[in-house]
Amino acid sequence: MLRANLNDILIFMAVVDAGSFVAGGQAMGLSRSAAGKAVIRLEDRLGTRLLNRTTRTLSLTEEGHVFYDRGLQILASVDEAEASVAGRNGTPRGVLRLTVPDAFGRIVVLPLLRKYLAAWPDIQVEVSFSDRVADLVEEGFDLAVRIGVTSPDTRLVSRVVAKYKAVLCASPSYIAGRGEPLDIDGLAAHDCLIFSSRNQRQSWRFRGEGGSWIKALGRSRVRLDSGEAIRDAAIAGLGIAFLPDFLVAEDLAAGRLQQVLSDLEADDVEIVTIYPNKRLLEPRVRRFIDLIVEELAA
Repeated sequence: MLRANLNDILIFMAVVDAGSFVAGGQAMGLSRSAAGKAVIRLEDRLGTRLLNRTTRTLSLTEEGHVFYDRGLQILASVDEAEASVAGRNGTPRGVLRLTVPDAFGRIVVLPLLRKYLAAWPDIQVEVSFSDRVADLVEEGFDLAVRIGVTSPDTRLVSRVVAKYKAVLCASPSYIAGRGEPLDIDGLAAHDCLIFSSRNQRQSWRFRGEGGSWIKALGRSRVRLDSGEAIRDAAIAGLGIAFLPDFLVAEDLAAGRLQQVLSDLEADDVEIVTIYPNKRLLEPRVRRFIDLIVEELAA
């Protein structure tokens, strides 16, 4: 009986994932009718409706959302159980859910995904390209790649996988109109384009006299939650930006941006992977982290 119950749960989740009884049934090797009967059995056993049905659409009820989320947790536990047996050399399988910064994701992460998928044919990948700082645990992500952001959340593990040089830069039109700062203190008279997302706000650090790190004090009239938007704002003449060199190298070479205070030693921009704190890391997550470390080090 337990096996039948679990099978009905898997069919319900397949229907939700596919968005229809027909496609969900096909994913489980069943007809539309068999998939529908399985969901009805599950609802009867639970004593509640899980799906709202119309002739064209399906939608989860409030109870359905709760049950589906618990089902995802069960499947994640199964994955972890397999990882505990397979160990580090286990074959990656399942769905890797990533959240990555928009520009860095497209420029750096996408080429890595091509290698990753080619190496592990049993893997599927879902990627959110956003500079928004997502809640990994609440939103169900396996892994986040972030730029210059670690997490104090004890449920998460942070690991620095690469470092990039950062540069201060502005458009020629901004410099022509406002002048170029002569030193760190001069930034206080300029408009600085600051990254800000939820409770995370970028700080600009430079090496001062005596070797200590000091924060630059600049005015922040425009705060943005996207590195690419900050680059675009700098090109548009809205202020001075402090960005990793991989993001602005082409603009500097083309003259759309100019480096300012180039003699300053800037703090490196750290590329950080963040993932839920588990005793055993699933092979699909571990292998992707290994690939990032290997490729970015090269």
